[in-house]
Amino acid sequence: MTISNFDDLLKTARQQTQPQRLLFVFASADLPEDATSAQRASFLAGQGGALVPNLCVDKTPEELDSFADLVQESLEFSKAWSIVFVAALSGSAGVAPTAETAEKALQRMVEAIKAGTLGSLIPFDREGETVSLS
Repeated sequence: MTISNFDDLLKTARQQTQPQRLLFVFASADLPEDATSAQRASFLAGQGGALVPNLCVDKTPEELDSFADLVQESLEFSKAWSIVFVAALSGSAGVAPTAETAEKALQRMVEAIKAGTLGSLIPFDREGETVSLS
């Protein structure tokens, strides 16, 4: 199944044979201090910048009814995000991944975002649509 929006992700996660835990890292775009004038102009036009993770959370698919619920909860902790990266952890033998396993995976996600290695993460915009990052 192709995941083009958050509803697709929830549907796919709920259809898995093993329990899932969804991992979310909310990030904002920031302009590095050593940015060139061209980079600054691009950033002011709404493009470019460096992704800065600023909020992490894990949820089971059953804990979320919609992307709007996730956004609302995120606003209680951080209003400054422009993209959310999502990954899934699969349980085994009918047992969901533990909170400790999720925490370690979230830390790996944060490090991957900082390093710009986003290949295994699904980015969503504030409307719950997938985005392509270049």
